[in-house]
Amino acid sequence: MARNNSSNRNLDQTEAQSDAALVRASAKAKQQSMDSAHISPLAVGLFIFFMTAATITAVVLDGTTELSDLWIGGIFTVVMLIGVYIIFAMKIARQWEKAVVLRLGHLHGLRGPGMFWIIPLVDSVSTWIDQRVMVTPFSAEKTLTRDTVPVNVDAVLFWVVWDAEKAALEVEDYRAAISWAAQTALREVIGTMNLADILIGRARMDADLQKTIDERTTPWGITVQSVEIRDVVIPQDLEDAMSRQAQAERERQARVILGESEMQIASSFAEAAKAYIDNPTALHLRAMNMLFEGLKQKGALVVVPSSAVDTMNLGGLGGLAALNNMVEKEDKA
Repeated sequence: MARNNSSNRNLDQTEAQSDAALVRASAKAKQQSMDSAHISPLAVGLFIFFMTAATITAVVLDGTTELSDLWIGGIFTVVMLIGVYIIFAMKIARQWEKAVVLRLGHLHGLRGPGMFWIIPLVDSVSTWIDQRVMVTPFSAEKTLTRDTVPVNVDAVLFWVVWDAEKAALEVEDYRAAISWAAQTALREVIGTMNLADILIGRARMDADLQKTIDERTTPWGITVQSVEIRDVVIPQDLEDAMSRQAQAERERQARVILGESEMQIASSFAEAAKAYIDNPTALHLRAMNMLFEGLKQKGALVVVPSSAVDTMNLGGLGGLAALNNMVEKEDKA
């Protein structure tokens, strides 16, 4: 048993490490793609222009003037260096971005959106901060609730960077950090709530998660706009038990409603009996009407108590009807 627990624990640790590696890899790949995208096409165009101009100038000067090769090489080098400087110094930040510029390792300032210049070899753009609303999915698997029920919960986090300087300087990778902060906060909130509260009180759970995550990410210059629980998965056995419990509850309510209906019908019959107790003629007519309604259907069999027969004089009526039928048959014969 202890061996199984240790193997399960090692498996959970391995899954957590793999998840962390995936988060870091995706964040790094996205950051590299953003950095490569910030090589300005305008700077590349100007670099090609100056390289072409330097080459053409060198060829023209070599063929039409008596300048020495040293002067021609110097002019070519100067024009080429201008093109190289432009391609490395010109940067363009998109409308939603902030560039964190470091000068000799120290924070020099934030740049963007738009075009800005840096000094190559002295300045460097360490981070490009995206200030749009970001979406981060996160989950907690097999987390115990307050009443010791393991659940799997999937959620979505909406957040935005409001201070690019803090996001770049206070935390190494703010994307991975907020993902892990959200996951640990989700586990903590689940541990403080019962299963019933999680299933029916998602709004409260969303608010608690938003408050907890926002407290952790505010020092990083990040604010949490909202947290939404997407799905709550409970064990299949517990789901079946809850389904049976709900079905039993519905059956109990149906029986209660049926009993209340019987009580109302009995009350109506009691009031009707009070109306007929002092008026036997009305009771007699009512009984005859009920008997007539029952005999209207073809093949209907009506069972009448002997007391009712005596009360309504059905025996005499039946005899008269039989005598009438016999007379009619004799007349036809």
